[in-house]
Amino acid sequence: MKIIIVHASAGAGHYTAAKAIYNYLKEHRPGDKAQIVDVLEKSNLFFRFSYRYGYSFLIKFAPFLWGLGFWVTYWRPLRLFTRAIASFLNRLNTAGFADFLINENPDCVISTHFLPSEVSAQLKTAGKIKSKIVTVITDFGVHPFWVSSGTDVYTVASELTKEQLIGEGAGENTIRVTGIPVDSKFLNVFNKDELLVKFNLHSNGFRVLVVTGSFGTGPVREIAAALCGQAQIMVVCANNKKLFADLSRKNYPGVRVFGFINNIEELMAISDMIITKPGGLSISESLAMELFPVFIAAIPGQEEENMRVLAKCGLGIKAASVGTVKEAVVDFQMHPEKLSGARKKARELKKPFAARDICDAVC
Repeated sequence: MKIIIVHASAGAGHYTAAKAIYNYLKEHRPGDKAQIVDVLEKSNLFFRFSYRYGYSFLIKFAPFLWGLGFWVTYWRPLRLFTRAIASFLNRLNTAGFADFLINENPDCVISTHFLPSEVSAQLKTAGKIKSKIVTVITDFGVHPFWVSSGTDVYTVASELTKEQLIGEGAGENTIRVTGIPVDSKFLNVFNKDELLVKFNLHSNGFRVLVVTGSFGTGPVREIAAALCGQAQIMVVCANNKKLFADLSRKNYPGVRVFGFINNIEELMAISDMIITKPGGLSISESLAMELFPVFIAAIPGQEEENMRVLAKCGLGIKAASVGTVKEAVVDFQMHPEKLSGARKKARELKKPFAARDICDAVC
């Protein structure tokens, strides 16, 4: 079977989900011909640049504008207009990707971003490809751009996500509740004693992991200062080199600072709780490790929707301030039974085998 897995390099989560599916196929179904593709690499140069770097610019410097765009395209009275414009621009700028799919005509197209999902579904509706079109929704909330006529299967994070997707017009029989695919390394069994030695951490005490997302945003400096001395704190600064330098220079006691790392699962394994942005992949990775999240610095739009859906599931704390973050840490630290209940909720909601379930269900 020829399978093309498509993502868009706007944010890290879409690629991470695509890579998890690709890795599963390569390991467990070597007879299939799987290929992973970035839709932007097969789009014109201007579109690629504006889509990729426009996203990161808005998230870092103008999140209000990003949120405004999200809600304008979400608002039902404007959808006919906004979707028509977006679809026209997508078709105009992704002709290279469309030609690629027509030439390849794979048995299955699995998309982890709504842009290639829409293009693929349009090609199938027009009779230009015969592929099975699968959309892997990588958030817990659903923006209407994820829904395209011609899609054969949608995979979603939760039952509540499924309900929302049905409300957006998708047929119930096309939806599979699989979870969001995460890397298989989050399924490993970890020796916590060895990891504590590796990271030079105490075996006793309360450990909190602070993760900033790929852009390294949020009030991380303030959180580190507020929690210093309260617990053992591990801060992952990702690509924010200035944040890493600032925190390293301050050298807070009990605070370990990391830059960009590839072993976040090891830090999760020895953490009691996590403070993180509410991205779909970040949430799914936290659930796979049975960590109850406290959310900071949500991107307006999709990440706020993620928090809203998870709140209905009884998961996560939205921290409106650094004080709220500290209150949550102290509360869990002083009441172990609350922490145990919170981690139980994460265990109930986790779907760590999403990559396997998606491949088994659709290919």
